[in-house]
Amino acid sequence: MKLNQIFISVSLGLLALSNTASSNEVSNYETDIEVIHVNGTYFNDYQVENASGAMRSNVSLLETAQAVTVIPETIIDEQLATTLGEVLNNDASLSPGSKQRNREVFSARGFELSSSTGYLRDGHQHWSHYQQPIETLSRVEVIKGPSSILYGQSAPGGLINMVTKQPTSSPLLEVSADTDQNGSTRFMLDAGGEVFADTNYRAVLVKQDVNFEREYQNGEKRERDRFLGSLVLEHQLNDSLVLNAYYDRTNDKAGLDTGAWLDNNGNIVSNKHTINDFSWAFTDINVENIGAKLTYFINNAWEVKLGYNEQSFKRQRFESSPKKPSDYQQGESYVSKPYDRFDNWQFKTAFIDLNGEVTLAGVEHKLLFGANGLDYYYGQLKTNGDSINYTPGQPEPVQPNIDYITDTSLYSSEYDYYGMYFQDLITFNEQWQVALGARYDKQNKEGADNESLLPKVGVLYHPIEGSTVYLNYSEGFEPQRSETIVNDLDKNDGMSLDAITSKQVELGGKWQVSDRLLLNAAIFNIEKSGTLISEQLVDDPIYETVTTQSGLQRHKGVELSAQGALTDKWFVMTSVMYLNAKFEQDEKYQGKTPVDAPKWSASLWSRYELTEKLALNAGIFFQGERYADNANTVSKDAYSRIDIGANYQTQVMGKKVNLRLNVENVLDEDYLAGGGVNNVTIGDGTTTRFEIKTSF
Repeated sequence: MKLNQIFISVSLGLLALSNTASSNEVSNYETDIEVIHVNGTYFNDYQVENASGAMRSNVSLLETAQAVTVIPETIIDEQLATTLGEVLNNDASLSPGSKQRNREVFSARGFELSSSTGYLRDGHQHWSHYQQPIETLSRVEVIKGPSSILYGQSAPGGLINMVTKQPTSSPLLEVSADTDQNGSTRFMLDAGGEVFADTNYRAVLVKQDVNFEREYQNGEKRERDRFLGSLVLEHQLNDSLVLNAYYDRTNDKAGLDTGAWLDNNGNIVSNKHTINDFSWAFTDINVENIGAKLTYFINNAWEVKLGYNEQSFKRQRFESSPKKPSDYQQGESYVSKPYDRFDNWQFKTAFIDLNGEVTLAGVEHKLLFGANGLDYYYGQLKTNGDSINYTPGQPEPVQPNIDYITDTSLYSSEYDYYGMYFQDLITFNEQWQVALGARYDKQNKEGADNESLLPKVGVLYHPIEGSTVYLNYSEGFEPQRSETIVNDLDKNDGMSLDAITSKQVELGGKWQVSDRLLLNAAIFNIEKSGTLISEQLVDDPIYETVTTQSGLQRHKGVELSAQGALTDKWFVMTSVMYLNAKFEQDEKYQGKTPVDAPKWSASLWSRYELTEKLALNAGIFFQGERYADNANTVSKDAYSRIDIGANYQTQVMGKKVNLRLNVENVLDEDYLAGGGVNNVTIGDGTTTRFEIKTSF
């Protein structure tokens, strides 16, 4: 029986069960007793009214002169998401990149997000070189465009702010288990409540085992084993002072899959279910976060927040490292260059924010004064093995006897930066607001010191209640790898380098159609400039090249989105983006489009509540044709993935029980997701997942 037939049968069965239960409940009452029916949804709304990351405070989205998407926990739970990528599918401005080595890469408005500067966790810069523990998140905020004014170094396309679950004052205990047809399992406990007077907690425990579709050359399945433990404590020291402290740990070990290979026509080379890496290749990641936040309420209008976080990221990666030969054909031999490598990243971040409101001459000001900083360290040990020449079909080579510990030369890199910022949201009257801001930033790095001064301005007009038209100008920056050009044969040898800068102009509109539905539209133009271009000198007797900071990349586009309730029973989150992304001036790729930057992309997720206890979900995720290389010689076809699901709520022994069935890629669409010619991700076929969750 096909999976969609199974889904329809289960849905009809749940509906019948729900109707039968309702009928039985009514029949238990005597006919002469008045029965009052109170109709109300069991499910949460999709709409979110504010985003803490966009303005570093809980400012309404209608008062934010910037495009921001907030993906709430409700949708994360409905989709049974296990990775950040599954969550970010809900925003068309984000396109998936490579998933090689058990991590995910994304592009925002066509610009790839860096592991070090593209992600935030509760406002702290967050090293994201691994699959994020989304079970600890209450929502994910997608902040569009350059956002360096508040956070420092960042990519032109935007930032991902992951907002974590916080302690609860009322008792909370949820236990869930989910599985799929491949035998993958995930068990989760989410608990909260009061420890003792004035002290609350939130704890999350997760144990996950994943069996992937793709398998190694010897027939073994790729597997993943993950553990997550998280604890947050919040203590109210007095009426004005609150301390929040947290600790979490992730252990994530998985077999390696560096992705499939594409030929010059964009076709997969070899079987789509076969991994080119060997079965003994793995990555073993251990991440710890520990930190605290202190909030002091000076009075009803002003507060001070101090935050500190230490993130320790340690990873062993034992690679078989297969190399795709040029013009490779299926069945031909290829070379693997194995190595054992240990990486140690240490991120220490801190911030202090002063938020407040003041009225001067009848004009209201929402003010933010702050400073934040990062101390970064990276160390690497690596031992290489002998090259292996392998032909598919042969027995798999044995794991080489190498160990990173034998490396006696530690490679290391470190830097620190700090920034001071100011922001003012000025309200002149009910129709007009202006947002102003600026940041000074200083990086200290041997051979790559950098200073930046950035402005930001936004004008907001509210023509009617619940609507906003805004115009935004913002800037961002990414420091160069060195302070000067270092090349004796370059005409500009020794020339000081400025940071790579990005500038965005965005015109947008937001309309609160009802209390539960928000519409958004934005037109944007982003310029990334300052990248290096080297030109060959033909007749110069001394120099071979001349290098300048004349590189220019321009991304223009339009975004439309809707989020909330269309009716009392029908909820949607949908978005579409048109993007024109080009390297306008570049040493190698002038006139070309970056990898994984489709012209068209769209997403839709919806829920319809058939009864108070039964809801159906449906979604479609579209990525247009994309290039697999910056030279634009290999393209990947457009695809549409359709997902469906159903959720039924009942009670067992007085406890609420949720039963959820989801079918991803219900039409079994063959497609290529993110990644290039040497590391493309093959989309999963039809995947059925089932979850049972109970609350105590």
